[in-house]
Amino acid sequence: MIAAPDRMPLAREFFDRPVLEVAPELLGRTLVRTTPRGPIELRITEVEAYAGESDPGSHAYRGRTERNASMFGPPGHAYVYFIYGMWFSLNLVCGPEGTASGVLLRGGEVINGIDLAREHRPKARRDRELAQGPARLATALDVDRTLNGTDVCAGPGAPLGVLQGDPVPAHRVRNGPRTGVGGEGATHPWRFWTDGDPTVSPYRAHVPRDRSKRGT
Repeated sequence: MIAAPDRMPLAREFFDRPVLEVAPELLGRTLVRTTPRGPIELRITEVEAYAGESDPGSHAYRGRTERNASMFGPPGHAYVYFIYGMWFSLNLVCGPEGTASGVLLRGGEVINGIDLAREHRPKARRDRELAQGPARLATALDVDRTLNGTDVCAGPGAPLGVLQGDPVPAHRVRNGPRTGVGGEGATHPWRFWTDGDPTVSPYRAHVPRDRSKRGT
């Protein structure tokens, strides 16, 4: 049986391009998380682009480390990191191997496996909040550091995959500054979202930490 066009997996060539091309074109695609209890599928509605060693907002700005090594690997792989000692965030690696760029998945609508997602996010008051924000998205999909480096182009049955879905037309794509990014990268308009979609997270500007309260 031939899969419907929207169920076709994205090829690695899709990710092997500049991150600012890939990021907006991920909107409307279907992210598939295969778990032992069944799949969870999510329509991507919000992303942020990070351009590696040329981007002050990127984890790879100061070069390769053990933490960010997946960003330097082949395109079409996952980069998962732990933040604030509590949450995971899921990124998709772009560009040729040896460079470091990726797209942070910030928000989406759970379209399949919603009961599983609700179990992972029992505090969500409404279904639109299940994956509204990067930490919520990773939690709803049961994504943690064990999935770091996963090949999202490996095909059916892989822990993570991205399907063609229903790409968002250009006139519905909006962009602006990335959430919570400070310093020289604060003004980069590299956050992309689907206009009017209720699963898009609210924008929050970077708030510098008050170092005078450290240790109190």
